[in-house]
Order: sequence, then C-alpha cells, then structure tokens
Amino acid sequence: MLIKIYPDNPNPREIERVVSVLRDGGIVIYPTDTLYAIGCDALNVRAVEKICDLKGINPQKHNLSIICNDLSNISEYAKVSTPVFKLMKKNLPGPFTFILPTTSSLPKIYKSKKTVGIRVPDNNIIREIVKQLGNPVLSTSVKDKNDEVEYTTDPELIHEKWENFADIVIDGGYGGIEPSTVVDCTTDEPQIIREGKGILIL
Repeated sequence: MLIKIYPDNPNPREIERVVSVLRDGGIVIYPTDTLYAIGCDALNVRAVEKICDLKGINPQKHNLSIICNDLSNISEYAKVSTPVFKLMKKNLPGPFTFILPTTSSLPKIYKSKKTVGIRVPDNNIIREIVKQLGNPVLSTSVKDKNDEVEYTTDPELIHEKWENFADIVIDGGYGGIEPSTVVDCTTDEPQIIREGKGILIL
C-alpha cells in the first residue's frame, strides 16, 4: 500500500494508520532526511529478524540502527556520556547516525554487537510516527548496490519494488541519494567512520 504523507504537516490519521501497522509487527518504508528507509517497531524481534534476513544483515556483525523521536529517551536504549549528549544535541535532528553502547532495554538481537546506531532524522513524518508508536523504529536504507537511483528516491518505484514485502510505503516526496554520516561514539574521541550528508559540528 502506497500512502501520501506531507512532511510539512503530516496527517494524523495517516500517521495513525502507519503506527497501527507497526504495532501489529508490520514492515514500513518511510522517508528520512537522507535515504528512504525500511523499518519496523525496533522492539519487535520477529519483525527485525524479517528485515535482517531480507537485507542480508547479520546482527552479530552489523550495527542495527534505530530512529528516536528526540534526545529525551535515547538513554533508554543507549549509554550516553555527557560530552556525547552535548555533541548529539548540537547535530540532531540531522543526517547522522551515532554509534553508542546498548542498554539492557533493547532486545537480545541488538546485544551481540553491544552497540546500536541512533538516528533522529530531520524529517517530521518518521519522527511523528516514532512519537505516536512510543517505541523506536528500526532503520536500514532501501538502497541496494544493484539499484538504479530512481528505485531508491522515487516513492512510486520504491513501492513497485517492495510492495510484496512492505505493508506500507510512505510517499513523502523524493528521497535523497546520500546516506547519513556515521559517528562512532564508543571510544573517548568520537570518530567519523562514514562520511555522508551530515557535517559534524563539534
């Protein structure tokens, strides 16, 4: 199902439709401030496993990333030191993924890596979904190395490719082509491990 949601003023009824699907363990494709992403309720292990299988992600070797609505509840899911919190506050919402040590409230699938990527995108649609859901949303880009760029940026083509897997594809306008900047905050000095759209303000 392809549904249109406007980022400037997300329709509460459409947001509720998406949230209802996520609560039922469904899979949703949504816009962010970088690439379109595929996700589910990050605390629903079965749904997380389904996405990992499809994308060929091994949770024991790859960092899983989750989207939070804002910084207020990040400490539920990740251990954040005061300097790192200040760094995140300067740069979020924005096109960054901050790698942090996990806390015990994330399901076991996140624990083998002992780290989790935290995103707070500058996109009203997904932040509103997370806010209404009350849980973070798993985030992995729809991008495939074999994809033509249109299949990662045009919501109608994304829907065409993914409609048999995703319960809902959100049309939030054309997506970007540059991924988030990944910042590893698990050591004393934060390190950029992938240059992306975000330019880090220290």
